[in-house]
Amino acid sequence: MLIMSSPWRVRPALVVGTTLTTALLTALAVSDSGPFPLGVEDTGGTPGTSDAAASGPSTEASGVPPVWERSGAAPDALPPTEADLLLAEAVEPLVAEGEVRMSVAVISLETGASAAYGDDLYDTASIAKVNILAALLLQAQDEERELTAAERRNAEIMIRNSDNAAADELWRSIGGAEGLDAANERLGLTGTTGGPDGHWGLTQTTSRDQIALLRAVYGDDSPLDAASRAYVRELMAGVVAGQDWGISAAADGGFELKNGWLPRSGTGLWDVNSIGRVSSGGEDYLVAVVSDGHLTQADGIAAVEAAAVAAVDAVSTAGRPGQRPGV
Repeated sequence: MLIMSSPWRVRPALVVGTTLTTALLTALAVSDSGPFPLGVEDTGGTPGTSDAAASGPSTEASGVPPVWERSGAAPDALPPTEADLLLAEAVEPLVAEGEVRMSVAVISLETGASAAYGDDLYDTASIAKVNILAALLLQAQDEERELTAAERRNAEIMIRNSDNAAADELWRSIGGAEGLDAANERLGLTGTTGGPDGHWGLTQTTSRDQIALLRAVYGDDSPLDAASRAYVRELMAGVVAGQDWGISAAADGGFELKNGWLPRSGTGLWDVNSIGRVSSGGEDYLVAVVSDGHLTQADGIAAVEAAAVAAVDAVSTAGRPGQRPGV
């Protein structure tokens, strides 16, 4: 399904401080609808819990390591590919100032060519809603049943409208963090941990794990059956106007996505994330960008969009020879 981008979405320059237009800021002022007692995120105001009570383990790095290490490569990892290095070069300016952190991963569905930058943990904010839906569908498959009418209503507004109350209901339905973690073992996510004390928006994840989740939705080799995969894709293709920013900046054709945004009460800084599929240059790519430390939501959106464009460009520019499969 081809989703047309909203008229205000633009490709930003590769700088964090990009100033968006007044119209853009007005459009983004619409927060997730509904109460947020469990999700505690994605609102236009202060979340209902403090960072001290809600935040996960710190992943702040000290010093300025070389590009290879900053790109997230483990000491015993394979040397970075050309695409990895191109991506690192493009992302560096986005995290050069202030407290901004960012991790990016991308893979071509046609060729398996990939690139990645960063392995730190980040709050999911509302991108957790895709994970919640995948867990719900996996549980329903195990029980050999269809989703109930209520589950479908909640799933639709949770993904398309990013409704927090619906996410609360489905979070409880899957068994909270324990249910999410159990599903993720089967979905191939190895570094994601369900949010504490019912706060699904504070689930911790990596960009690579988000690619693993997307591969479970878009790939045939998945514990999710074909009907479940198609259902998730259908909902991600129908996000409401005003929420179709993010990885869609890298698309010159169709896209499906889910975004997350979270103002932190302790610092006033923003988490901004975007995951999904984009069509560019005749190829389909899975893209995940997770980030935090932005001064404003608009700054975060600009940086995430720039990173998504850079990710797709890095893989397409590097070419195929020598690329290692997966991320």
